[in-house]
Amino acid sequence: MAARCAVCGKGPRSGYSVSHSHIRNKRVFRPNLQSVHTTIDGENVHVRVCVKCLKAGKVQRVAA
Repeated sequence: MAARCAVCGKGPRSGYSVSHSHIRNKRVFRPNLQSVHTTIDGENVHVRVCVKCLKAGKVQRVAA
């Protein structure tokens, strides 16, 4: 399953973890995705949304 937000399209980014001695190792920054039941076009659907979109109110949770 793709680690991508269904609303904003945010996905994984690559970068480095840097130690105190500045040794760099490749790593992946993944978005904080949550599984949400919401209503889209009058239909209850299950989507994966980042918490930034949830907190901004771009998606409303539906009581199951």
